[in-house]
Amino acid sequence: MPASIGNGQNPKTNLYWGAAYGIKNYFNKSKYWSLIEVRKTKGKRLERAIFKHKQKKYYLVADAYDGKFIKQTTTDFLNYSCGNNKDTLQLKERTIGIGGNAQLSAYIGHDGLMDFELDILFENEDKRKREVIILACYSQHFFSAHLKQANVRPLLWTTGLMSPEAYTIHDALQAYINNGDNEMIQLRAAQTYSKYQKCGLAAAKRLLQSDW
Repeated sequence: MPASIGNGQNPKTNLYWGAAYGIKNYFNKSKYWSLIEVRKTKGKRLERAIFKHKQKKYYLVADAYDGKFIKQTTTDFLNYSCGNNKDTLQLKERTIGIGGNAQLSAYIGHDGLMDFELDILFENEDKRKREVIILACYSQHFFSAHLKQANVRPLLWTTGLMSPEAYTIHDALQAYINNGDNEMIQLRAAQTYSKYQKCGLAAAKRLLQSDW
């Protein structure tokens, strides 16, 4: 495995971003999504890619975080999940909600909670139910306690070790956009994961769980 794909400071080659199955690269080649803009950022975020669905009115705003800020990355995701840190993003055609204003938030990458603890209580204050996808090793086990007060619906998370590459969330999002229920979202994700990882559908369905 080339060392460059594990470099958390280089989004161009990073496994989760610029590599073949990284978010930016994979979605950029998708028949369902159009890349609107890539914005260079500073600080904990290295780059932001903004996509628009080609058939329906959905936007995907993906941030590549500097790997050395994984604790802050995890904190940001959990805050967004319960509606904190509300923000907006101005595009040419419209303004969209991001951060705590997003209906669906996702975390993809290494599960930092396996390495550190967060002594923060993440509480939902606006009473809105949001959805989350967490593609990281053992994410159901490590994220559950932090999300109990967040009033979220887990669309997809994991029960074991996994490879959090972009094809899984890509197909899960397509099922979500097509108004699929939790079972359909899980099935689409498992089918794709099984195809790429060659682990078998039954094993993929045990790994990728939906809801509590």
